[in-house]
Amino acid sequence: MGYRNLRQCVDDLERNGELVRIDQPIDAQLEAATIQRRVSAAGGPAVLFTNIRNCRFPMVSNLFGTMDRVRLMFRDGLGAVQQLIELRQQPQVFFKRPWRYLGTPRSALTMLPARVKHGAVLANEARIGDLPQLKCWPHDGGAFVTLPQVYTEHVDNPGLRRSNLGMYRVQLSGDSYAENEEVGLHYQIHRSIGVHHAAAIRAGKPFRVNIFVGGPPSMTVAAVMPLPEGMSELTFAGALGRRRVRMIQRPGELPIHADTDFCITGIVEPDRLLPEGPFGDHLGYYSLAHPFPVLRVEKVFHRDDAIWPFTVVGRPPQEDSMLGQLIHEITGPLIPEVLPGVHGVHAVDASGVHPLLFALGSERYMSFLEEERPQELLTQANAILGQGQLSLAKFLLIAAKHDAPRLDLNDEGAFLRHILERADWSRDLHFYTNTTVDTLDYTGTGLNAGSKVVIAAVGPKRFELASAVPADLRLPEGFKNPRVVMPGVLAVEGPRCSAPSFDYDISAKARAEARCETASVLERFCKGFDRESVINSFRWVLVVDDSRFVAESLRNFLWAVFTRTDPASDIHGIGSFITEKHWGCRGALVLDARIKPHQAPLLEEDPEISRRVDALAAPGGPLHGIF
Repeated sequence: MGYRNLRQCVDDLERNGELVRIDQPIDAQLEAATIQRRVSAAGGPAVLFTNIRNCRFPMVSNLFGTMDRVRLMFRDGLGAVQQLIELRQQPQVFFKRPWRYLGTPRSALTMLPARVKHGAVLANEARIGDLPQLKCWPHDGGAFVTLPQVYTEHVDNPGLRRSNLGMYRVQLSGDSYAENEEVGLHYQIHRSIGVHHAAAIRAGKPFRVNIFVGGPPSMTVAAVMPLPEGMSELTFAGALGRRRVRMIQRPGELPIHADTDFCITGIVEPDRLLPEGPFGDHLGYYSLAHPFPVLRVEKVFHRDDAIWPFTVVGRPPQEDSMLGQLIHEITGPLIPEVLPGVHGVHAVDASGVHPLLFALGSERYMSFLEEERPQELLTQANAILGQGQLSLAKFLLIAAKHDAPRLDLNDEGAFLRHILERADWSRDLHFYTNTTVDTLDYTGTGLNAGSKVVIAAVGPKRFELASAVPADLRLPEGFKNPRVVMPGVLAVEGPRCSAPSFDYDISAKARAEARCETASVLERFCKGFDRESVINSFRWVLVVDDSRFVAESLRNFLWAVFTRTDPASDIHGIGSFITEKHWGCRGALVLDARIKPHQAPLLEEDPEISRRVDALAAPGGPLHGIF
């Protein structure tokens, strides 16, 4: 059976050697997060902090830090979920191997949430200030909940089975919020909570929100699952956790998860927004302060043995990378059903997930044509970019599976080489401009605003990929230090831009001027070459701040380039042209991957905190041997 609560999970991990305790006093302000980053990077165990300064609650991190630990936690439920997916895809397999699915009716029963009158979470009340005040990065705007489960219902169609449980970050403190009375809610574009909020505004009714922290880990996974709108995450949590999710139903109130560790209840104040952030986010940069909804806190409940779970996000990989891998394992088999003709999709974790997608599709149209070109792939690309969180992608690289049946989407270097050997920059670049992008991505024209590009490749290998810097390469003035990143990709250092700032409240005119200035630098670079130039032996030329760093590893390349580029403004080309509103180029494709003034600052640790944490790992320290 799965865990009923977080305490059972922590005890089980400790028995299995997957958790360590730290009894030494640890500060929730920066220190706990720095420890988590070190342990996560080392592939270490979950960490239970039993002695948090100025707080009576213990904290636990890195629960999802390795796939082995994830599979251990869900050893009873993961197989059941996969069987339910199999039956959804191919119901006829039940009759071929009925013994394999003997437990399916019981699994289906666990998907039904249970209404109860009482629960352990209601044992005690506290204040917001009593909770662990976790601060992860030096310039965070206050303390945050980093593993919240935010529960809402549609005011016109309420009920457990149509509810939404999402992971939307919660700011507990900061200059904007009345202490112990208000918290901030940040939710990105294309999230179901936004639908619920809008419905409450239209109906003129209070928008009630409950924030759960803790409970069985299946609830945390459910909160990040990309389920169809209208399908409750509680059903998935029950199947994965092998227990019906117990919800306390009290007259006139929003249901509360009976087995969670903490619950913050409140009402979103109508027509009131306050600056939320900054917050060190999963792209490796800060998301800046912007107006977001405010929750007026009514109650804070907690169970007797409550534990506060947390994670830390930042430049990938972090602990949330394992959650992404788990989600892919569970939902991957459904891709061909949801997106006909698509064989697989891979969100590249090293790029921050949303900036870069790889896909394999089918290309069956007009096979009698003398020249193969992408056709059906473009239909499938449109479908991918219209699907839930996949719609946040900026770069979608899609290839035809029949060209290389064994091509593995997870082999990122091999997939990029396949694309670079086939895609024709005069034909195979397809831009979407003035559209929506990830709320956390600052490469575009404004908050939630930017562009996308599809690069489609079909047919045999067309291009040879250079693997050495040509001896006779001459760069325009101000550009230097060319380095080969991988076959076909060259990194060149360009003039440095002004550093980003935390002040995003600059005029649209100022942002546009900064973008024009950076674009003019790249136009000058491209005009320094013609179609016969040796630089065109490379398919991609990256203009970067530090070519050594970008060329050092595939991981560095994927992060530094795709988190710093907006397709419409940062893709340039040698021998570029526009025909019938289609942009292309006949030479190398040039990407401006420098850090620009309108983007967000990089995440960097506090040096003093880093030294303090490193000392904990020295011989005799509580973390010696763990990282």
